[in-house]
Amino acid sequence: VQLQASGGGLVQAGGSLRLSCAASGRTFSKAVMGWFRQAPGKEREFVAAISWSNGNGGNTYYADSVKGRFNISRDNAKNALYLQMNSLKPEDTAVYYCALDRAFGRVGPWSRSALKYDYWGQGTQVTVSS
Repeated sequence: VQLQASGGGLVQAGGSLRLSCAASGRTFSKAVMGWFRQAPGKEREFVAAISWSNGNGGNTYYADSVKGRFNISRDNAKNALYLQMNSLKPEDTAVYYCALDRAFGRVGPWSRSALKYDYWGQGTQVTVSS
């Protein structure tokens, strides 16, 4: 499985960006997918996760810091994962990574652990100016 994240860039506070993650391999179709981010000098932190369902995504789970501003979605037919980021703040500045957990199931607080994820993309830089 290979994951390729894209869509990052420079945006002013209050603006929006949409990140994409293209996945290769059949593993994507029923896997849990997640977004993480890492700011300079900080540890990688969980952003959002989405489970699989017979369609385009099951339940979702968000970090409190992004709840109500970010929306995670997936398109299983395209092997694609998305993160719509609205009302961006300078503290959202980080490298954003998509990740895949081969386990099949719902997402929740347990999805916050980076150890659960088996594959990682290379990251895309998001910079929010004040």
